Formats: sequence, structure tokens, C-alpha cells
Amino acid sequence: MGKRKLAPSRTTHKTPSSKPRPAPVDQVIVGLKQEYPDVRCALEHQSPLELMIATILSAQCTDVRVNMVTPALFKKYPSALAFAKAPQTELEEMIRSTGFFRNKSKSIIGACQRIVNQYAGQVPRDMENLLTLPGVARKTANVVLGTAFGIACGVVVDTHVFRITHRLGLTRAKTPEKVELDLMKLVPREEWINFSHRLIHHGRRVCTARKPDCGDCVLQGFCPKIGVK
Repeated sequence: MGKRKLAPSRTTHKTPSSKPRPAPVDQVIVGLKQEYPDVRCALEHQSPLELMIATILSAQCTDVRVNMVTPALFKKYPSALAFAKAPQTELEEMIRSTGFFRNKSKSIIGACQRIVNQYAGQVPRDMENLLTLPGVARKTANVVLGTAFGIACGVVVDTHVFRITHRLGLTRAKTPEKVELDLMKLVPREEWINFSHRLIHHGRRVCTARKPDCGDCVLQGFCPKIGVK
């Protein structure tokens, strides 16, 4: 019996999948401005010090929860000196519901002690000195400089900004620091402060983590929806 001839194998040539186009930054800015014209920081505060402390408390915690805790906190400790002298166990109890309360209380007391000892009780107005304060990294420093002082030194990258800018294709970076660098190149400097505020509001209301409401999104016409199922 002769051997069966095998049919020649067919090679399938896969066409490389085209990468989705990033959303045009100018249209993103215009759309967010129209949707959130009077945007402001969601953390309630009356001074740069209060904003710094509220931002420290907001790590791994909602702004709503922070805003529930801070009125009593700021009434009891009305100055950097008062926070610097606060018993840590007492402060821990007041901020317990924000999570990670031991580390946060240590950071707040340490930051305020340095503010009292090195900066005459006033929150520094520049990135270099802010970053010397315990518990203050670039995100917190950017929030304080942008919101309290109107100084645009960078772009605030929180979880909402990180998520949405990846969905829009504006960055592929893996860390908040590198995302910030990408955004600083793309977004005009005069928009840095409000761009973050608007994205944060958009992330809470529309472009949520689990179930983004793309049908009701002002950016839907040009958003590549990267990573959205």
C-alpha cells in the first residue's frame, strides 16, 4: 500500500494588529473643561497646612471619608505647632477610619515638626522643600503647590488619573512618576492643575474602575478605550 501524500501545509500570514490611536490631548482638555468648568479640589481645607494633611490622609482612602474626619481634627489641632506636639496615640484614634492610621499619624507629626523647626511654621511653597517633609511625595506636593499656591510644578497622578490616561492612550508608563512625566510633555503647563482635578472628577462620576459609563462620556467620540472590556 502506497503512502498517502500529505496536503501541503498552509501558512497563515497574520496582519499585525494596529495599535489604537491615543486620544488627541487638545480635545480631551476641551471636553473636560466643558463637562467640569468650575472644578476644584475635593478635599475640604482652609489653608495649605490643612490641604497637606488631608492629602496625606487620602492615601488608600476616599476623599469623602477624609472630609468626615478633618473638621474635628483641624479644630483640635489648628496649627503646625499643635500637630507637632500632638500625642501620636491620640492622633491615631482621630484618623483611624482613614486606614494606615499609624503611618499617617507618624507622617503628619513628623512633617509638622519639620515645618515648625525649619520653615517657621509655614508650609514650603516649592517642590524641593516639600519633598523633605515626612509623608510628602510628589503627588502630595503637587496637590499642595497647585491647589493651595497656584504653582504648576507637575501633574497630580492619583488612581483616577493613572487609570483614565491609560484608557485614553496618553501614556503606557507603569508608575505614577513616569505617567506624570508623559503628561507634562503632552499637556500645556497652564492646564496641569485643573487637568488633574477634572480627570479625578471624571474618574469618580463616569470613567470608573469597574464599570465605565462610556455611553455617557464626553470623551467617547475619540477615546480608544484601551483596556475597557
